[in-house]
Amino acid sequence: MTDKIPRLASVLVSISVLCFLPVLFSCSRGEPRINYGFMDLVYYQGKEKPEEHYSLFVMAEDDDGIENLSELYLYHDREGLRWKINSDDWVQYQEEGKTWIGTRSIAIGDGPLPRGQFRAVLINKGGEKTERRFTFDGPEESPYPFPFFSISDGVYRIDSRYPINYLVGYDQQGKPVQTITLGNIEGNTRDLRLTNGVRTAALWAEDPEYHISALTDAVMVR
Repeated sequence: MTDKIPRLASVLVSISVLCFLPVLFSCSRGEPRINYGFMDLVYYQGKEKPEEHYSLFVMAEDDDGIENLSELYLYHDREGLRWKINSDDWVQYQEEGKTWIGTRSIAIGDGPLPRGQFRAVLINKGGEKTERRFTFDGPEESPYPFPFFSISDGVYRIDSRYPINYLVGYDQQGKPVQTITLGNIEGNTRDLRLTNGVRTAALWAEDPEYHISALTDAVMVR
């Protein structure tokens, strides 16, 4: 659910549901913790122009375990925006023994996302909460044109000025199952050694220096 303070247009949040956590009883009265976090800007292929989405992830802890966390909010106080991500909806992954939670789908219905300072608020099932501020100082517009990706007659082609480019392979249900670094702007798809489960593929292009990425629409592989 997305709320908005009245002076802006309606806010739309599209959350990718990739993880489900069972509901457990909470006994502790300790506050949750946000040890670290980051934000990136992702451009998605739109009908007329690229659509902007923020990716927000926080390294979270709670004395009763990650399953005791219930809600993550992101605020942009200057523009009066609030996004709410429930535990049923956020993405969760492990890295070097630490748990990260968040979403790749923070967006507004029309127009670009605001830049500047944001505030993340994490709440557990006991109602205890903590907050941490983040700043996204990325470019107002991408320094690169939106990339192009196609597959035809067993040959893939890309047109991207981003410094790093990946092919993302999806299975029949649309789940990402393989990622391949692309070093050439075109080539034979059989040289990519795609797994048998890959049915469609898209181009993921990124620039870590600017904290921006772009994802094309998926196209049929076989």
